[in-house]
Amino acid sequence: MKQISLTNNFSVSPIIHGQMRINDWRLSSDELLAQMKQLCEWGIDTFDNADIYGNHTCEGLVGDALALDPSFRNSIKIITKCGICIQSNKFPDRQIQFYDYSYDYIVGQVEKSLQNLRTDRIDLLLLHRPSYLLNPTEVARAFDHLHQSGKVLHFGVSNFYSHDFSMLQSYCNVPLITNQIEVSPYCLEHLENGNLSYLLEKRIRPMAYSPLAWGKLVHPDCEKSHRLVAELDRIAHELDVDGIDKVIFAWIAMHPAGIVPINGSGNLERIRRSIEALDIKMSVEQWQRILVASRGVRLP
Repeated sequence: MKQISLTNNFSVSPIIHGQMRINDWRLSSDELLAQMKQLCEWGIDTFDNADIYGNHTCEGLVGDALALDPSFRNSIKIITKCGICIQSNKFPDRQIQFYDYSYDYIVGQVEKSLQNLRTDRIDLLLLHRPSYLLNPTEVARAFDHLHQSGKVLHFGVSNFYSHDFSMLQSYCNVPLITNQIEVSPYCLEHLENGNLSYLLEKRIRPMAYSPLAWGKLVHPDCEKSHRLVAELDRIAHELDVDGIDKVIFAWIAMHPAGIVPINGSGNLERIRRSIEALDIKMSVEQWQRILVASRGVRLP
């Protein structure tokens, strides 16, 4: 598969593997390493994680796998995130979940991520969610330190709106190269709020998490999801495609912003199907039929 360039010197695979649910997969370190190597053979060499995933355990599980073959680290790109302070038995004094983007917190969390992942650098660090208390001067200072030390090679954000993105970029010396947002036929938020148009304007390739809408398009549980699944199924038959999951990934990939979807499945067959979906060509009308099914009203 052809790599997707996010900058002149950094690219990712056209499907990114999400590792948020590694704990649920019950893989040994050997099995996880084998899974990652198989994905690399298929062209998926980019892996998405976060400091808080699995109650702060998922990065460590990846690190344990990479420790079995340290040279494999040079064959992959690692994305991780920071900024969310979760309530957890590991932090008994926290009364709520909150966000922290102070210089000390960002730098400290990156150090922990490097230790957990057993690596000397993070390819792409994302701020996990916007915060009203985000001080862009402190964030820029943290990014400069991490970049100059070689501990983080590239930077971006997740779940940011266009005004949050542009504000932060105006303070940073390093470019913000992506915004990881939720996009699916079910979740149209970033199509409708101008975020994808902003990213198109700035020539920034977004990443899309939860393309299957947290399972709502696999196990529909409301009028909207049932309506969408019915339309996706009709289009799958028209395209002679064996499953609506492929139609969904093709729908996301067709957007002109060049969205890079994240597949968070631990099932290799499901991941292989999302790769195959990249070759599916649907018509403009079919794409917008899915849009209309999601909205529940005709286009004006």
